Amino acid sequence: MRAALARGWRPVCGLALTWVLVGCAQLPAPGEASSWAGTLGPQAGPDVSAPAAPPVELPAHQEFRTDLDTSPAPALEGVSLATGAPEPKDLWQRIRLGLTMADLDDEVVRQKEQFYARRPEYLTRMAERGRRYLFHVVEELERRGMPAELALLPFVESAFNPQAQSSAKAMGMWQFIPATGKDFDLKQNIFRDDRRDVLASTRAALDFLQRLHDQFGDWHLALAAYNWGPGNVRKALARNEKEGLGLSYPELRMPAETRQYVPKLQALKNILLEPGRFGVALPDLPNHPYFDTVPVDRDMDVTVATRLARISHDEFLRLNPQLNKPVILAAGTEQLLLPFDNAEIFRQSLMRHEGPLASWTAWVVPKTMRPAEAAKQLGMPESQLREVNRLPAKMLVKAGSTLLVPRAAHSDRDVPEHLADNAALLLEPERVAATGRQVRVGKGGESVAALARRHGLKPEQLARWNKTSVNGRFAGGTVVRLSPAPAGGTQLAKAGTGKTSASGSNRKGSSAKAGTKLAAKNSNRPARQASERVAQR
Repeated sequence: MRAALARGWRPVCGLALTWVLVGCAQLPAPGEASSWAGTLGPQAGPDVSAPAAPPVELPAHQEFRTDLDTSPAPALEGVSLATGAPEPKDLWQRIRLGLTMADLDDEVVRQKEQFYARRPEYLTRMAERGRRYLFHVVEELERRGMPAELALLPFVESAFNPQAQSSAKAMGMWQFIPATGKDFDLKQNIFRDDRRDVLASTRAALDFLQRLHDQFGDWHLALAAYNWGPGNVRKALARNEKEGLGLSYPELRMPAETRQYVPKLQALKNILLEPGRFGVALPDLPNHPYFDTVPVDRDMDVTVATRLARISHDEFLRLNPQLNKPVILAAGTEQLLLPFDNAEIFRQSLMRHEGPLASWTAWVVPKTMRPAEAAKQLGMPESQLREVNRLPAKMLVKAGSTLLVPRAAHSDRDVPEHLADNAALLLEPERVAATGRQVRVGKGGESVAALARRHGLKPEQLARWNKTSVNGRFAGGTVVRLSPAPAGGTQLAKAGTGKTSASGSNRKGSSAKAGTKLAAKNSNRPARQASERVAQR
């Protein structure tokens, strides 16, 4: 029985079975929630008012099974052995029993009710997507003693899509912007983005919401702060107080998005309470876990994990959407989420597995180089290096960057923790553009040694052809000869006012006959190069 496998239900099911066998209990019918009180509020994220995304096809749970019983679990009905309260018959009923926020009742709520009621397929699509995560969210809310209305917040924020990204770069089903994600210890690097992590982002979102409620003492205001920012809510409250106006959510002046956010949540709550009144049929959501966790002790390819668990790649990423690369790093990912039955399949398959688990590892770039040079040094195709690391064209990879590269066949070393948590990809534009047998140096300048190395020349050759020092440096805009001057001493093509400088910075002076200036003295210090950190979101 699938539900009996859930850790949280094992003791309940066991005791309930004992009661039935000895005939000691009469189980009353499940009860209904009679009242609720509290408030709701908003958070920034993509506008889900226009459901343009195609429906998410949720595979039947049995499709992932190959050798275990897939018969549906019976509904957990009756009396809770822990509290004596009616046991929820499904997850919707469980949420109804936990609604404690005060209602908002205005014209905007009516408009949002009609919006959702006219789009039943959108509600169904969101619910089918959310069935993977909703049980966990409800469990966390109950454990913290927080209102069950907050379980509906990801419907408003992201339509329960953990891959959702807003124009403001908010990410995940709880829509954290990068800065707030860092505040709540959600790692964001080339290997993973914890803003998409189901467990980590839920923990962070509920921590944030509880902090905001403690600060404002009202759930409507807390949610307004989640959407608009606590500083803006404080300013709005101060402005109303100064003008002698009310301090409740409906009385504050706020952006349209924030003004409509709580009504959206209230509308979903009203539809949940009375779906029939709105002509909506909610899909069945069983009141048991969809996924289980499995520990990650060694680095492992995603393809290996999906094969061991016997699930599709798409389903794996729906439960583990934080992964940015085709490898799972044990130092940065303590556990994976898998459909409940497949988690046990994974554990058993892993114990029987022989051979390597990972074919990828991390490599720290020792010097600034072109992707082609890095690929040659690593013995891999440049196209593969670019694809797996998402390297754009005409960019150099700066020293200290971390690249994902093939793992040596004889190596069994996993990626260390400091790289798994802090790996970054630093890029800068190519500094020169070739024009026949000459190149023009980019704005930032280039040392003689570096330019020679990039074009497969000896620094002594390049210095001699351009009448400069081996330790010299070409200033930005300089046209540099890449071959000996032809017979007759043809000059370099004029290229404006290219300059060189002994200190590495541009300096005014007379133009050289060849249209360039070369420094008589140059520092041996490497050039300072502007870097651009490419964030993997």
